[in-house]
Amino acid sequence: MMERTSFDKTTNNNINEWLEGDYDRETKEVILKLLNENPQEAMDAFYTNLNFGTGGLRGIMGVGTNRMNQYTVRAATQGFANYLSKQPSPGKKHRVIIGYDTRQNSLYFAEEAAKVLAANDIEVFIFEEFRPTPLVSFGCRMKECSGGIMITASHNPPEYNGYKVYWSDGGQILPPHDKGIIDEVNAINDLSMVKVAEGMDHTNITIVDGEIDDAYYHSILTLQNYPDANRKNGGLIKLIYSNIHGTGIAMVPDALRYWGFTNVSLVEAQKDPDGGFPTVKYPNPEEPEALKLGVEQLLKTDSDIFMATDPDTDRVGVVVNHHGKPHILTGNQIACLCLEHICSALQPQGRLPQNAAFIKTVVTSELFKTIAESYGKPCFDVLTGFKYIAQLIKSWEENNDYQFIFGGEESYGYLLGSKSRDKDGVLSCALIAEAALHAKLRKMSLIDMLYEIYEKYGVYKEKLHALRFPESKEGHIQMDRGMKRLFDSPPEIVCGLDVVTISNYMQSQTVSVVSGAITPIILPKTKLISFTLSDESVIHVRPSGTEPKIKIYCGVMKQKGKASVDDTLIICERHSDCLIKEMVDFLT
Repeated sequence: MMERTSFDKTTNNNINEWLEGDYDRETKEVILKLLNENPQEAMDAFYTNLNFGTGGLRGIMGVGTNRMNQYTVRAATQGFANYLSKQPSPGKKHRVIIGYDTRQNSLYFAEEAAKVLAANDIEVFIFEEFRPTPLVSFGCRMKECSGGIMITASHNPPEYNGYKVYWSDGGQILPPHDKGIIDEVNAINDLSMVKVAEGMDHTNITIVDGEIDDAYYHSILTLQNYPDANRKNGGLIKLIYSNIHGTGIAMVPDALRYWGFTNVSLVEAQKDPDGGFPTVKYPNPEEPEALKLGVEQLLKTDSDIFMATDPDTDRVGVVVNHHGKPHILTGNQIACLCLEHICSALQPQGRLPQNAAFIKTVVTSELFKTIAESYGKPCFDVLTGFKYIAQLIKSWEENNDYQFIFGGEESYGYLLGSKSRDKDGVLSCALIAEAALHAKLRKMSLIDMLYEIYEKYGVYKEKLHALRFPESKEGHIQMDRGMKRLFDSPPEIVCGLDVVTISNYMQSQTVSVVSGAITPIILPKTKLISFTLSDESVIHVRPSGTEPKIKIYCGVMKQKGKASVDDTLIICERHSDCLIKEMVDFLT
C-alpha cells in the first residue's frame, strides 16, 4: 500500500482501495494520471465518500469515492435495494421506476441503477427517453411502485449529476426511510456486496414508452381554472419557451397545447437536449444569464411572456413583456401570482373546496400566506424542500383533513393538485400561461396583476443571495465555519435594527430577545436560523444541502401608504440589499 505524504490517511486508503481493488482498468489509469498531474484534484475526489443524504446523491462526475460514477451509483442502488427488501411489498415483488435527464451520463447511470435493482429481484420501469422529474413522481404513483429514482443534478453546472430517491407516495424520501436507506448505503463498503445484472434485457426490466405521458396529460386537464377560456382564447397569448437543453422539450409544449395554448415559440438555440448546456453558464432559470436568449426573442417578437425550465423541469422562471420592457419575476412573485389566480378563479365558481388548504416553505414570501388567508383558507409552513410539502399532502389524505390545492417555494418550484408529489415545471408552465391569458383578457400583463396584489395586500419584497464557496474540502470547511459562527453568536443588530426574535431550527425553538420567552418550533430539526427585526423584516440563513453555498433569504413588507408601488418597492429593495450585505459580512 502506497502512502502519499501530502494526503491524509482516509484519502490514501480510498485511493489504494480503488487502485488495488476490482475496478476497471480505465478508472485506474485516470487515478494514476490525476496523482501525477493534479494531486489536489485526486485528494478532492477521494478525501471522503460522496454523501448519500436525505435526498440522495449529488456531486461532480468523475472517478473517486467523492464523485458521481458507476461505482457510487451502483453502491447507492444496492443500499436502496437492501432497504426495500426489508419492507413489505405492495405486490408480488417490489417495483421501482427510474427516470433521467439530459445530462452527460444520466442514461448510463439510470441503466446501472436498473441493472442493480434487477439483480436484486426488484421489478424496474425505466423510461425509454429522458423525462422531467415530476413524471417520475407521477409514474411512481401510477405504477404502484415501492419507490423511484431520478438521475439528475437539477440546475447544477454541467460537471454535476445526481440521484434522487422517491418513496411509494411519489414524494422524496423522508424519515424513517431516509435514515434507513442511508444506513444501508453506508454499509456497502466492498464491490463484492453489489449485485449487477449483465444487461438491460433482464426479465425484471421494462422499458416505458408513452403510457405514463398520456396518463399525465389526461390528469392535468382537470386542473384548469378557466378551461372554456383557455380553449376559446388560448391562441391569443404569445408564449416563448426554453427548456435550456433539458427534459422540458419532451413535455412542456404538449402540455401547453393540451390546455389550449397553441401560440408557442421555442428558443431554437436551446431546444436540443445537451448535457453540456452550451448556451449558459448555469442551466438555472433563477439566473438572469440563462434567460438572456429568451428575453431577446420575447422583445423581438413582441410576445407576452417567456418561460424557461431547468434541466429536469421541476423549476420555472418567467419573464414578462410589460410595455416593451422585460420584467424577470422572482420565485416568490410567481408563486403569489399563481395563488391569487387560482383563488380568484375557483372561489367565484364555487370550486374552492370547503377544506381547501395551501402550503409554502418557511423561506417563501409571507405574501403567499396573506393571500390564502384572505380567501378564508389556511396556509401551512414546512421546511425548505418539496418533500415536506409531499409529506403534508400525504398526511392530509390519510387523516381526511385538508384538500391540497397549491403549494410553492421561493426557488421557482410549484405544484398544482396532488397527482404528482414533487414540484412540477410542466404543469406550472400551463398554469402560468393561463394566468397570463386571464390577465390579457382584462387588458393587463402579469406585472399589472402583481401590482394589483400589492395594492390589495401591501408591498412585499424578498431577496435571495447565494454565498458560494469552492467545491473542495477547504470550501466546505469555510462554509461550516460561517454557519457555526452564526448559530453560536448571532447578531443583535442588523442594518441598525434590533433583532427581536431568533428562530433556531436546530434547537427547535424561537427565542424572544426582549423577554427571553421560548416558543417551540413544531418542525423537524434542520440547519436553518431565522431572525425577525424590529420593523418586521425577516432573514433566513441555511447551508445548501447539495452545493457548497450558504443561502441568505430576506423579506421586507411595507404598506403602500401614500407612496406609489414603484417608490415603495425601491425602499424595500434598498433595505433588502442592506440586510443581505450585513449577513454576508457576518458569515465571512
